[in-house]
Order: sequence, then structure tokens, then C-alpha cells
Amino acid sequence: MRCPFCGFEESKVIDSRPTDEYTRIRRRRECMKCGKRFTTYEIIEDTPVIVVKKDNSRQVFDRNKLLSGLLKACEKRQVPLDVIEKAVDKIELQLQNSFDREVSSIKVGELAMDALKEIDDVAYVRFASVYRQFKDLESFRAELDQILNKKQ
Repeated sequence: MRCPFCGFEESKVIDSRPTDEYTRIRRRRECMKCGKRFTTYEIIEDTPVIVVKKDNSRQVFDRNKLLSGLLKACEKRQVPLDVIEKAVDKIELQLQNSFDREVSSIKVGELAMDALKEIDDVAYVRFASVYRQFKDLESFRAELDQILNKKQ
């Protein structure tokens, strides 16, 4: 950290303490050259994930939109809300931890289908039927056959 008084690039931390409900850290520093003290603040960089839609429009990732889609797929199923929320947490974490700041809506949909595949087969098929836009009974049957073959 550069000293604001003399410009020297080395300082030592004398005191650190959280502020603003643990969203920032206040650090009291001392310059190793001139000895003057100064304060710095450290915050988490919050870079949003941008979802690139099929029409190439872009929008900020919306956790609630994903949660809503999974809830609709799990409607009238014996899937606890906390299981669905954990799946959304996992997907959101995967997106945040990826090095890409932009992700396609296709990737988000695939992650959602993978999560539902682990949670509930019927919810998975419901989501897949909307997401993959099955055109006829045969494409629907092919997806069901894949699930049944994996179970055997």
C-alpha cells in the first residue's frame, strides 16, 4: 500500500478491525519510511455475473428467477424448499467462482437441469420439457428413456 504522505510502497498493519457489519475491514497502517500513519479500507469486490440470452441480450444473473423456475418444476412434488435453495446456492456459487463474467443462458439452464436430475426425476423432466422445448411426444419419450436407462 502506497503511503499517501511520501509515496513509499511499504507499510505495516498496526490494527485491523471489521466495520459495517463485517462487510469491510478497516486497517490502520504505518509507513516504513516516514513513520506516518494512515487508514485503509478493504472491501469484497462484487462483480456481477452477466447472463447472455439466446437473442444476445444481456442481463444480470437473477437468483430469484432461477429459484422460481426450479420451484415451478418441483411444484406438487415432495421436494423440501431448503433442498431447492441449496441447489440454487450451488449454481450461483459455480457461476461466481468461474472466471467468466458472462455466461450463456444455455449454461445456466444446463446447471439447473443437472441439479434437478439429482433432486427429482419428474421435476427434471418438467424443467427439461420447457427448457429444451420438446416439439413432439417422441423427443419427450427420448428424454424419459435416457432417465430410465441411467436408473437401470
